[in-house]
Amino acid sequence: MKYITTFLNTISISLLIFYQGQSLSAQAITAAKQSLTATLDLYYNNEYRKDKQGNVSRWHYTWEETDYGGYSDWAACFHKAGVLTDTLSVAPTAALLKHTDIYIIADPDTEKETAQPHFMNDKEAAVIYNWVKKGGVLVIMQNDSANAEHKNFNRLTERFGIHFNEDSHNRVQGKQYEQGAFLLPPDHEIFKGIQKVYIKEIASQQLTPPARAVYEKDGHVFMSVSKVGKGTVFAVGDPWFYNEYTDGKRLSSDYENYAAAQALVYWLVAQTRHPSAKKI
Repeated sequence: MKYITTFLNTISISLLIFYQGQSLSAQAITAAKQSLTATLDLYYNNEYRKDKQGNVSRWHYTWEETDYGGYSDWAACFHKAGVLTDTLSVAPTAALLKHTDIYIIADPDTEKETAQPHFMNDKEAAVIYNWVKKGGVLVIMQNDSANAEHKNFNRLTERFGIHFNEDSHNRVQGKQYEQGAFLLPPDHEIFKGIQKVYIKEIASQQLTPPARAVYEKDGHVFMSVSKVGKGTVFAVGDPWFYNEYTDGKRLSSDYENYAAAQALVYWLVAQTRHPSAKKI
């Protein structure tokens, strides 16, 4: 069985799910009916580290992680929008994905990053594709080729017309943060009103229909959207919204990464077709 902890603003709800014959508490079922759920993958991103006491714990792009490499700020953006946050630490199945509205995969592992990397395969890619086709919203936060697995993971993204190139752009030297700047148009369909964001060491994309670019720079595609069936995919070649560049401590105030993280959340919610999306 799998224990999942979800958070809605300051309310914590414990969900107990049995793989054979799922069983949810009445409280959890009520919450699931009333709210959207954003599930963060911890299967393809499966990294661990030891603390000073020798305890082993997950790290790198997790909801609970409050240091620079975590997604706790981004989790707060989901909570502000009334979205529950979950994690999935096993391979996705149709039965598991039907309990979520938004599925996020960030930084798929290489052999160097974890003792047991879980590479994307055709079976799992088909499961995710079919979930999107039925109305799921998939978020891909890849990484550049030096820091993430591309070859196998493209088995998934190419089903949506998105191929991540094994390259790295916006390479920042030291504290020359301008080398990682992206200037967004004022009428951007997702990040409207946000002028400047920071993304370093980002992989570019090659697109085929139904995918289309939503941000390009110097002839390279860096953000894309794909519509398949009733569902939507947003893809970017970097984990992007980790705390280091959303907490306002490292970057100057003209960088709007936190605002961009919140804007993406609202856009994702709008893609879900969920009744609660109309309230945002």
